[in-house]
Amino acid sequence: MAKLLSILLVLVLAFPSVGLITVATLLSPAVVSCSISNLIVGPIPESLTARTRDGDSVTLNRQQLTHAATIITVGGQTLGVGRPGVVVALMAALTESTLRMLSNSNAYPESTTFPNDGDGSDHDSLGLFQMRPAAGWGAVSELMDATYQTHAFYGGPSGPNGGSPRGLLDIAGWQSLDPGVAAQSVEVSAYPDRYQNYQPVAEAILDALTAGPPGATVGSVRVPETTRVVFPLPAGTYTDTSSYGWRTDPFTGRRTFHEGSDLAADGGTPILAIADGVVTFAGRRGGFGNLIIIEHTVDGEPVASHYAHMWDAGIHVVAGSTVTAGQHIGDVGSSGRSSGTHLHLEIHPGGSGHPPVNAIDWLAETGAEGLENGALVPAGCVATGS
Repeated sequence: MAKLLSILLVLVLAFPSVGLITVATLLSPAVVSCSISNLIVGPIPESLTARTRDGDSVTLNRQQLTHAATIITVGGQTLGVGRPGVVVALMAALTESTLRMLSNSNAYPESTTFPNDGDGSDHDSLGLFQMRPAAGWGAVSELMDATYQTHAFYGGPSGPNGGSPRGLLDIAGWQSLDPGVAAQSVEVSAYPDRYQNYQPVAEAILDALTAGPPGATVGSVRVPETTRVVFPLPAGTYTDTSSYGWRTDPFTGRRTFHEGSDLAADGGTPILAIADGVVTFAGRRGGFGNLIIIEHTVDGEPVASHYAHMWDAGIHVVAGSTVTAGQHIGDVGSSGRSSGTHLHLEIHPGGSGHPPVNAIDWLAETGAEGLENGALVPAGCVATGS
């Protein structure tokens, strides 16, 4: 750590503005974690009425919606949860407690001394998610706290239980499960089929409480959630020659920050859309040469992908067109500020107006199809372009 701080001090002294950015990036988990959701809770209404899958009407009061806001906020701040995970958590809390913080005077009389919305009687269970201290979920004082219970439900590296009992993020492949099955995998209920019934209510709560509906918007058209994420070049056709980060510019020889990942490949190699989306730009733009920009919605969040340096005949889509994940959108070329055939790829969580992140890391974190272990040459090779 001392060595790291020494390096940071040198950067701050040599490049004050850059140094400050570097310090913030290295020391702030919120900056590093590009998969943190941007779900923002807006004003909480006095009540909300929605229907279950079975058609029953459910009306929630402001206190119940306040607990829902806690679940959304914690999910939005927890790496890997996103909108799908928040829906699962809301389904679980709706089913277990109808979003009420329940004490249990029979099993734990002391639980009634903590703020609560009523008394429950389900064996020795407590709180929003009806968690049991005896099962290792936490102490009574912890489980009578909505924020603690929500962290425990999500689990994962930042969860309080170290994977035992398992939270949602501790369940491999939970994203591919039916949301009701995912909720049951955490709750381990004797009545596993109850959770699916509350999915429409959970989604209605999330839409009502967040500042705006999630996802990307192109004009007045909302981009639907992608069906999958794929790597933009076929396996075995590319080499990572100049990854995201500081490097020596191949044209000026100066040390500059490279905002994309350069994937060297033969001219004409097919470029694939990383996800379903809408093309917002397809044409020539400055040093990018020929550029394609696509807006997507991934895990409920807007994301833009940029593909640069195609030759003039290498663009196969037009602005306004809809594309699917894995669709052949262009061919590798070497136009613009480029010294060899390659794809310059940028990923912008939040959309095109937001700063890019490490494209390769982002694709790995989202489980992109076609990204094979060992397929990329380690950074430090000679750069092929910008």
